[in-house]
Amino acid sequence: MAAPLAEKIRPRQLDEVFGQTHLLGAGKPLQRIIESGRIPNMIFYGPSGVGKTTVARIIAEQTHMRLHKLNGTSASTADIKAIVEEIGSFAGHQGILLYLDEIQYLNKKQQQSLLEHIENGDITLIASTTENPYFYIYNAILSRCTVFEFKPLSSVEMQPAIFRAFRLLAEEYGEEARLEEGVLEQMSYSCGGDVRKAMNAVELCYLSAERDADGRRWVTAGLADQLSQRSAMQYDRDGDQHYDLLSALQKSIRGSDENAALHYLARLLEAGDLLSPCRRIMVIACEDIGLAYPQAIPITKACIDAAVQLGLPEARIPLGDAVCLLATAPKSNSAYLAMDEALDDVRAGKGKGFPRCLQNKHFDGDEVERKGQFYKYPHEFRNHYVTQQYLPDDLLGRVYYHFGENKNEQAARAYRERILRENEE
Repeated sequence: MAAPLAEKIRPRQLDEVFGQTHLLGAGKPLQRIIESGRIPNMIFYGPSGVGKTTVARIIAEQTHMRLHKLNGTSASTADIKAIVEEIGSFAGHQGILLYLDEIQYLNKKQQQSLLEHIENGDITLIASTTENPYFYIYNAILSRCTVFEFKPLSSVEMQPAIFRAFRLLAEEYGEEARLEEGVLEQMSYSCGGDVRKAMNAVELCYLSAERDADGRRWVTAGLADQLSQRSAMQYDRDGDQHYDLLSALQKSIRGSDENAALHYLARLLEAGDLLSPCRRIMVIACEDIGLAYPQAIPITKACIDAAVQLGLPEARIPLGDAVCLLATAPKSNSAYLAMDEALDDVRAGKGKGFPRCLQNKHFDGDEVERKGQFYKYPHEFRNHYVTQQYLPDDLLGRVYYHFGENKNEQAARAYRERILRENEE
């Protein structure tokens, strides 16, 4: 079976690696560590297809250590034990290097079985993960490793890799590939910084390209767009990309940037995710706009109901309305902060019992000297307001809510101050 193009083009030396200049450029930290020859325990974190495995393989080959490769999706505790058994043996006398791909799929017990050996240096661990290691990797492992973040390649960094791939295929098949103007730019953008996706797209384009009169394969921009246009979608509903997009959507709306908010909404919808942005947009209406424009909440709810009823692709229309409304609306988180402060007191065990006037019971026991509820019905008083105790005794005087500096809340504040003033007269 022929090896995939991505494997054929995989760099064998560090200076052949595309991108990651922030780690592998001259004088950069990972470059200096590798050149020193003393390899620490490391975790490579980043999306798929950006060179994590490639760099790990190069390091392993340069160290001359006994190399073992495991993948977290298939590795068992027995596999790890087999590697540990080589410690002190002739096979592992120069040290053991374990390259563990997708470490986040190992359970806690499996990760813990490596602790002692990576701490005393019997095993050097190089692990890679596409998920945030601070969330998915056992803390004791994490504390013994240095984390290096690999980033998606830019369009400029991707183009040499794509050109090299077309040239390699031309040499293999004996037929030159002629690229229409704009093909390199189109493919480098569409593959979203993932070299592996780019190589797959190159292979598809080359094999499906029509031949011109000279026998060359003619790769058009239209063909490149057709075969690679959705590759730029880096999205995993259970992974970091999912939460990063939702976070970016909310922070853009909170920051009153409707253009950025529309962009992140578009990325979510293009990935086929409708319910997640609906839920987050509803949260935003309550949390970030709140009492500055209370009508935003029912309007947003109506937009979300319409989106769910319509489904994709039409759902983009009411959701776009909601996002633009919320991004351009005045902002206030006063009620959100007040609610969280109240919850903090409850969780701290504060707020014992109730003022007698608020209780539902209408009769007092013999132990109560002054019997009666003494509740004052506010609607029977001027401005529908009367002073009486509402908070429990141990929270008397506690203030959670502070009026926001916006038109609606300042109007409510003025009303409150007026009725208080009139009540004292």
